[in-house]
Amino acid sequence: MMTRVHATDGHELDCWMEAAQGQARFGLVIVQEIFGVTDQLRDVARAYAAQGCDVAIPALFDRQEPGVSIPFDQPERGRTLMQAAKLEETMRDIATAVDALKARGHKVAVLGFCWGGGLALRAAQTLDIACAVAFYGTRLAQYLDRPLRAPLLAHFGTRDDHTPPELVEQVQAYLPEMEVHFYEAGHAFANEARATYVPEAATLAHERTRAFLRQHIG
Repeated sequence: MMTRVHATDGHELDCWMEAAQGQARFGLVIVQEIFGVTDQLRDVARAYAAQGCDVAIPALFDRQEPGVSIPFDQPERGRTLMQAAKLEETMRDIATAVDALKARGHKVAVLGFCWGGGLALRAAQTLDIACAVAFYGTRLAQYLDRPLRAPLLAHFGTRDDHTPPELVEQVQAYLPEMEVHFYEAGHAFANEARATYVPEAATLAHERTRAFLRQHIG
Protein backbone atom coordinates (compact mmCIF):
# COMPACT_ATOMS: atom_id res chain seq x y z
CA MET A 1 0.00 0.00 0.00
CA MET A 2 1.05 3.61 -0.46
CA THR A 3 1.99 5.44 2.72
CA ARG A 4 3.62 8.75 3.61
CA VAL A 5 7.05 9.12 5.19
CA HIS A 6 8.97 12.18 6.34
CA ALA A 7 12.56 12.94 5.37
CA THR A 8 14.89 14.59 7.86
CA ASP A 9 14.51 17.98 6.14
CA GLY A 10 10.73 17.92 6.60
CA HIS A 11 9.85 16.79 3.07
CA GLU A 12 6.90 14.38 2.98
CA LEU A 13 6.88 11.77 0.24
CA ASP A 14 4.91 8.75 -0.90
CA CYS A 15 6.42 5.34 -0.23
CA TRP A 16 4.96 2.07 -1.49
CA MET A 17 5.16 -0.59 1.23
CA GLU A 18 4.87 -4.28 0.36
CA ALA A 19 4.71 -6.62 3.35
CA ALA A 20 6.66 -9.86 3.34
CA GLN A 21 4.75 -13.07 2.80
CA GLY A 22 5.26 -15.02 6.00
CA GLN A 23 7.84 -13.90 8.49
CA ALA A 24 9.99 -11.03 7.23
CA ARG A 25 13.70 -11.83 7.15
CA PHE A 26 14.99 -8.38 6.15
CA GLY A 27 14.04 -5.09 4.53
CA LEU A 28 14.57 -4.11 0.90
CA VAL A 29 14.38 -0.59 -0.52
CA ILE A 30 13.73 -0.63 -4.27
CA VAL A 31 14.86 2.50 -6.11
CA GLN A 32 12.98 3.57 -9.22
CA GLU A 33 13.89 4.10 -12.83
CA ILE A 34 13.10 7.51 -14.33
CA PHE A 35 9.41 6.56 -14.55
CA GLY A 36 8.44 6.80 -10.88
CA VAL A 37 6.68 4.17 -8.77
CA THR A 38 5.17 2.18 -11.63
CA ASP A 39 2.93 -0.88 -11.63
CA GLN A 40 5.89 -2.87 -12.94
CA LEU A 41 8.02 -1.81 -9.98
CA ARG A 42 5.23 -2.81 -7.60
CA ASP A 43 5.30 -6.25 -9.24
CA VAL A 44 9.02 -6.45 -8.47
CA ALA A 45 8.24 -5.54 -4.87
CA ARG A 46 5.66 -8.33 -4.68
CA ALA A 47 8.15 -10.83 -6.09
CA TYR A 48 10.72 -9.99 -3.43
CA ALA A 49 8.08 -9.86 -0.68
CA ALA A 50 7.28 -13.43 -1.65
CA GLN A 51 10.91 -14.23 -0.82
CA GLY A 52 10.41 -13.02 2.75
CA CYS A 53 11.29 -9.33 2.89
CA ASP A 54 9.42 -6.15 3.67
CA VAL A 55 9.81 -3.82 0.69
CA ALA A 56 9.70 -0.03 0.42
CA ILE A 57 9.70 2.02 -2.80
CA PRO A 58 10.18 5.74 -2.10
CA ALA A 59 8.65 8.13 -4.65
CA LEU A 60 11.79 10.04 -5.56
CA PHE A 61 10.06 12.48 -7.92
CA ASP A 62 7.71 13.80 -5.22
CA ARG A 63 9.97 16.82 -4.74
CA GLN A 64 9.52 17.70 -8.42
CA GLU A 65 6.04 16.37 -9.25
CA PRO A 66 4.12 14.58 -6.48
CA GLY A 67 2.31 11.35 -7.33
CA VAL A 68 3.78 11.01 -10.82
CA SER A 69 4.00 7.69 -12.67
CA ILE A 70 5.31 8.13 -16.21
CA PRO A 71 4.43 5.82 -19.13
CA PHE A 72 7.42 3.95 -20.49
CA ASP A 73 7.01 5.60 -23.90
CA GLN A 74 7.63 9.05 -22.36
CA PRO A 75 11.28 8.81 -21.23
CA GLU A 76 12.00 12.48 -21.93
CA ARG A 77 9.50 13.50 -19.25
CA GLY A 78 11.19 11.20 -16.76
CA ARG A 79 14.62 12.39 -17.79
CA THR A 80 13.60 16.01 -17.18
CA LEU A 81 12.44 15.20 -13.64
CA MET A 82 15.60 13.20 -12.97
CA GLN A 83 17.80 16.07 -14.08
CA ALA A 84 15.87 18.44 -11.80
CA ALA A 85 16.43 16.19 -8.79
CA LYS A 86 19.24 17.08 -6.38
CA LEU A 87 21.42 14.13 -5.39
CA GLU A 88 21.61 15.09 -1.71
CA GLU A 89 17.82 15.33 -1.45
CA THR A 90 17.29 12.12 -3.38
CA MET A 91 19.65 10.21 -1.11
CA ARG A 92 17.89 11.70 1.91
CA ASP A 93 14.60 10.28 0.61
CA ILE A 94 16.17 6.85 0.06
CA ALA A 95 17.59 6.99 3.58
CA THR A 96 14.08 7.75 4.85
CA ALA A 97 12.82 4.49 3.32
CA VAL A 98 15.81 2.62 4.77
CA ASP A 99 15.03 4.01 8.21
CA ALA A 100 11.35 3.07 7.91
CA LEU A 101 12.36 -0.56 7.41
CA LYS A 102 15.02 -0.43 10.12
CA ALA A 103 12.30 0.73 12.52
CA ARG A 104 10.79 -2.73 12.05
CA GLY A 105 14.00 -4.27 13.35
CA HIS A 106 15.35 -5.23 9.92
CA LYS A 107 18.71 -5.26 8.30
CA VAL A 108 18.16 -3.42 5.02
CA ALA A 109 19.44 -3.75 1.45
CA VAL A 110 18.95 -1.33 -1.46
CA LEU A 111 18.15 -2.50 -5.00
CA GLY A 112 17.86 -0.08 -7.91
CA PHE A 113 17.18 -0.03 -11.63
CA CYS A 114 18.57 2.41 -14.23
CA TRP A 115 18.74 5.81 -12.45
CA GLY A 116 18.00 3.86 -9.29
CA GLY A 117 20.87 1.50 -10.07
CA GLY A 118 23.31 4.37 -9.87
CA LEU A 119 21.62 5.55 -6.69
CA ALA A 120 21.99 2.03 -5.24
CA LEU A 121 25.73 2.34 -5.82
CA ARG A 122 25.64 5.69 -4.02
CA ALA A 123 23.70 4.08 -1.18
CA ALA A 124 26.46 1.49 -0.82
CA GLN A 125 28.91 4.38 -0.43
CA THR A 126 26.96 6.62 1.92
CA LEU A 127 24.18 4.82 3.80
CA ASP A 128 24.25 2.41 6.72
CA ILE A 129 22.91 -0.65 4.87
CA ALA A 130 23.77 -4.34 4.66
CA CYS A 131 24.39 -4.40 0.89
CA ALA A 132 23.16 -3.00 -2.43
CA VAL A 133 22.31 -4.26 -5.91
CA ALA A 134 22.41 -2.17 -9.10
CA PHE A 135 20.61 -3.23 -12.28
CA TYR A 136 22.11 -1.40 -15.29
CA GLY A 137 22.91 1.67 -13.23
CA THR A 138 23.32 5.01 -14.98
CA ARG A 139 25.12 8.31 -14.28
CA LEU A 140 27.87 6.26 -12.66
CA ALA A 141 30.78 8.60 -13.37
CA GLN A 142 29.51 11.12 -10.81
CA TYR A 143 29.77 8.52 -8.04
CA LEU A 144 33.47 7.76 -8.43
CA ASP A 145 34.51 9.95 -5.51
CA ARG A 146 34.47 7.65 -2.45
CA PRO A 147 34.82 3.97 -1.50
CA LEU A 148 32.08 1.47 -0.78
CA ARG A 149 30.81 1.07 2.78
CA ALA A 150 28.66 -1.95 1.92
CA PRO A 151 28.96 -4.87 -0.52
CA LEU A 152 27.68 -4.08 -4.02
CA LEU A 153 26.44 -6.35 -6.82
CA ALA A 154 26.01 -4.84 -10.30
CA HIS A 155 24.28 -6.23 -13.42
CA PHE A 156 24.97 -4.80 -16.88
CA GLY A 157 23.92 -5.59 -20.44
CA THR A 158 26.72 -5.94 -22.97
CA ARG A 159 24.76 -3.78 -25.43
CA ASP A 160 23.67 -1.07 -23.00
CA ASP A 161 24.16 2.30 -24.69
CA HIS A 162 23.32 4.08 -21.41
CA THR A 163 26.35 2.56 -19.67
CA PRO A 164 28.97 1.56 -22.26
CA PRO A 165 31.63 -1.07 -21.47
CA GLU A 166 34.38 1.52 -21.07
CA LEU A 167 32.41 3.24 -18.30
CA VAL A 168 31.81 -0.06 -16.52
CA GLU A 169 35.56 -0.73 -16.73
CA GLN A 170 36.20 2.68 -15.17
CA VAL A 171 33.83 1.88 -12.31
CA GLN A 172 35.41 -1.55 -11.81
CA ALA A 173 38.86 0.03 -11.64
CA TYR A 174 37.68 2.52 -9.02
CA LEU A 175 35.62 0.01 -7.03
CA PRO A 176 37.40 -3.33 -7.55
CA GLU A 177 35.47 -5.03 -4.74
CA MET A 178 32.17 -4.56 -6.63
CA GLU A 179 30.78 -7.88 -7.91
CA VAL A 180 29.85 -7.47 -11.60
CA HIS A 181 27.92 -9.67 -14.03
CA PHE A 182 27.30 -9.07 -17.73
CA TYR A 183 24.38 -10.29 -19.83
CA GLU A 184 23.75 -10.53 -23.56
CA ALA A 185 21.21 -7.74 -23.47
CA GLY A 186 20.72 -4.02 -23.69
CA HIS A 187 19.44 -1.48 -21.20
CA ALA A 188 16.39 -2.29 -19.02
CA PHE A 189 16.68 -6.01 -19.76
CA ALA A 190 14.90 -6.91 -16.50
CA ASN A 191 11.79 -4.78 -17.08
CA GLU A 192 9.13 -7.16 -18.41
CA ALA A 193 6.85 -4.24 -19.35
CA ARG A 194 9.29 -2.92 -21.95
CA ALA A 195 10.40 -4.17 -25.37
CA THR A 196 13.99 -4.37 -24.07
CA TYR A 197 13.09 -7.27 -21.75
CA VAL A 198 15.33 -10.34 -22.01
CA PRO A 199 13.73 -13.10 -19.90
CA GLU A 200 16.81 -15.32 -19.60
CA ALA A 201 19.02 -12.43 -18.49
CA ALA A 202 16.42 -11.09 -16.08
CA THR A 203 15.87 -14.49 -14.46
CA LEU A 204 19.57 -15.10 -13.97
CA ALA A 205 20.18 -11.59 -12.62
CA HIS A 206 17.40 -11.96 -10.06
CA GLU A 207 18.68 -15.41 -9.06
CA ARG A 208 22.12 -13.94 -8.46
CA THR A 209 20.54 -11.05 -6.57
CA ARG A 210 18.67 -13.37 -4.22
CA ALA A 211 21.86 -15.35 -3.58
CA PHE A 212 23.76 -12.12 -2.88
CA LEU A 213 21.07 -10.98 -0.43
CA ARG A 214 21.19 -14.33 1.36
CA GLN A 215 24.98 -14.09 1.58
CA HIS A 216 25.01 -10.63 3.13
CA ILE A 217 21.78 -10.61 5.13
CA GLY A 218 20.76 -14.24 5.64
